[in-house]
Amino acid sequence: MALPAHFPIEEQSQVGNARRTAMELATSLGFDDAQAGKVAIAATEAATNILKHAGRGMLLVHPLHRGGADGVEIIAIDKGPGIADVAASLRDGHSTRGTMGGGLGALSRLGEGFELFTQPGKGTALRLELWANTPPRDAGPIEYGGLCIQKRGEPVSGDRWAVEMWRDQVTVLLADGLGHGVSAHQAARAATDTLHAHPKDEPAAIMEACHSALASTRGAAVAIAQLFSSAERGTFAGVGNIVCRVEGSSANRHLVSHNGTVGHTMRKVQEFSFPWPAGALLILHSDGLATQWDLAAYPGLVTRHPALISAVLYRDYDRGRDDASVVVLRNRGGGAEVP
Repeated sequence: MALPAHFPIEEQSQVGNARRTAMELATSLGFDDAQAGKVAIAATEAATNILKHAGRGMLLVHPLHRGGADGVEIIAIDKGPGIADVAASLRDGHSTRGTMGGGLGALSRLGEGFELFTQPGKGTALRLELWANTPPRDAGPIEYGGLCIQKRGEPVSGDRWAVEMWRDQVTVLLADGLGHGVSAHQAARAATDTLHAHPKDEPAAIMEACHSALASTRGAAVAIAQLFSSAERGTFAGVGNIVCRVEGSSANRHLVSHNGTVGHTMRKVQEFSFPWPAGALLILHSDGLATQWDLAAYPGLVTRHPALISAVLYRDYDRGRDDASVVVLRNRGGGAEVP
């Protein structure tokens, strides 16, 4: 399976490493040479823009699988000066640094779903998708995206997330293995493997199955939500310190998890329902992120792709001392916009 990659972008040699890895990922997903070359160009442009305009930041390169198609997602985040005139920055030849310009304009045409979020003085985040063949059909009534980034110095993340779709329901699971490193990764993977083995089950039943599956591991915090777009509701079960919040509507609320460690000490699982109206977001994250974020401080961010929302929250609220994961899902309500 193709894996995501994350690159700190702080000096020029890291741009080349990001380019090579992005091209290798595209090739592994079935991109031909020309298509993989576009992925490499996009990664290079996005990383170079970070160095030119912010000095440092991060590039995220993720595999995408949707509607039978395979793609690559590229996200660039920084805490630089931001972009004062977005329209001008997207025009070819425009530059604020005495260069030829054209980076953002070129990026906007290279792939699908190009999005930009910037705040003067706070930084910039951009996202685009590139597909091996014809881009897939519409994402459907529930749109989602997220990231898992390991603690610096660790080979893998002890957090994992997964999504399963069955008929009209979408089930999302986020697991944070106890501690970090390989053993935490194994615990979190056992949880996501359990979701894949039980895609039709309700959250409480999946949690019980996770408890059995994680008994031989160090254990994990686990949150599971099952979402129904047309019915505008969801059900939730959580054990451990994973944050889960409904945002972007009058139904704003925290979804409460119970104390315990899945695989070791877990009381009877309690499952409850919550409203999830059209346009609302469901945001889950591990304790690698601080909890004091407020989307109202980011005007317009709620309208962006869930993966871009995840990246901005990670950029600004990563604690820097643990694995960090964020998953965002939107109830599109048949195309309804977020209020």
